[in-house]
Amino acid sequence: MNILFPVIGYLVGAIPFGLVIGKMVGIDVRKEGSCNIGATNVNRVLGKKLGLLTLVCDCSKGLLPMWLTWYFLSDTANRELVIALTGVMAVIGHMFPVYLRFCGGKGVATGLGVFLFLSPWAIGISLAVFLASVKLSGFVSVGSLLASALVPLWLYLLGASKVAIVAASVIALLIWAKHHENIKRLMHGQEKPWKKVEP
Repeated sequence: MNILFPVIGYLVGAIPFGLVIGKMVGIDVRKEGSCNIGATNVNRVLGKKLGLLTLVCDCSKGLLPMWLTWYFLSDTANRELVIALTGVMAVIGHMFPVYLRFCGGKGVATGLGVFLFLSPWAIGISLAVFLASVKLSGFVSVGSLLASALVPLWLYLLGASKVAIVAASVIALLIWAKHHENIKRLMHGQEKPWKKVEP
């Protein structure tokens, strides 16, 4: 029974909301901008409103499966572990969706949903880091990388459980791995800025 929840987490996480929202307005976001199905590319290609909608939907993919697991496994001995695993699987689902031949997004928004369940306080701190990093660097990828990497530290300082810290660390590593092309472009000065720079 317990394994069912991580499986559901994966299947929910694999729902490509960015692609679905783009298709609803006649655009395949996989062929525009950075060709990614995540909220950042949807925002870049389709505008702020649809970008925000994608962000909320992708974030919910991480948060809701964990909440449902918490709700239905109230008396289970390994409840915390199953909840954490469900969140990790939701992120993996977003990154490697079975519906799109395992070619998905970078997991930041879905990871945000997981982190939000684990600790709203940690998310508050990392959100400040994210905004400051994007403001100073001009790159969403820089903010995403720094904010995700620091969540395990905030959890540790806030006294979170080992399970929560390990789950957050795994998600942060996955996010960094998925951003390997962004990291290369940043190192070579070829990364696309959040806003177009006027000549």
